[in-house]
Amino acid sequence: MISVIIPTYNRAQYLKEAIDSVLGQDYFSNTSGADSYELIVIDDGSTDGTKNVVDPYMTEIRYTYQPHKGVSSARNLGLKLSKGDFIAFLDSDDLWKKEKIRLQMQYMKEHPEAVVCCTQEIWIRNGVFVNPRNKHRKHSGWIFDKFLPLCLLSLSSALFRRRLFDEIGAFDEDLPACEDYDLGIRLAHKYPVVFLNEPLIIKRGGHEDQLSKKYWGMDRFRVRALEKALTLDLSEKQERLVKKEMLKKCRILIGGFEKRGKTSGASDYKKIIGKYDLNNTEQKKERR
Repeated sequence: MISVIIPTYNRAQYLKEAIDSVLGQDYFSNTSGADSYELIVIDDGSTDGTKNVVDPYMTEIRYTYQPHKGVSSARNLGLKLSKGDFIAFLDSDDLWKKEKIRLQMQYMKEHPEAVVCCTQEIWIRNGVFVNPRNKHRKHSGWIFDKFLPLCLLSLSSALFRRRLFDEIGAFDEDLPACEDYDLGIRLAHKYPVVFLNEPLIIKRGGHEDQLSKKYWGMDRFRVRALEKALTLDLSEKQERLVKKEMLKKCRILIGGFEKRGKTSGASDYKKIIGKYDLNNTEQKKERR
């Protein structure tokens, strides 16, 4: 069974298309029995008429409303309610191509050792197709080092084996953003990641309610995720890479705070650099 979880908050204008793209999966239409999948919509406190959008689908989906707690809380609630052996997330402003789940399940059945299978993406910003920059290029395999500079885990593209969340934990509800970056680091530390070299999802961006527009200095949350990463059972090389990336992001944040005249904010990240002796760590690395 596959559990599909759509967290949503005030995106009534996009939600119907997202739901339709799940219900239109050819894998679901070609598998027999009502237990082949479930679609769970978690409404994270919407006030825009989202309930009116989902009402016509009530016989086909499971809908749950909660007070607004953030996307991590919504995804975690979906996980708790889900029953599937496989878990897929879809952001409510994204879309799946009809063959997405079929091609991923084909891979997962052929490779029982794989715990996650992701796909390439089509990007649309403000209604216009755009090409991802080279730094967003996807990679397969043991790619812990490639996850550290920025998030390469697109949750809308991923299909997970359920047991993965039992092993690495769920989403960090203390992170208001970059929770996917945090999860991706924990995932890539423990397992190889598979990317199918075919664009099977459409990511729609550019709208004002995206977290990247809501929060200035997204690296603030990435630094917190990197601090958490230092508690993992890292190799010496991995620890060095985490600290190098943390130093880089702290310096960027310090520059941003100082430019805005916010000395207390800059001081916080100078303290982090001192706490982990990041400058000396980098100097020792350069001398090797």
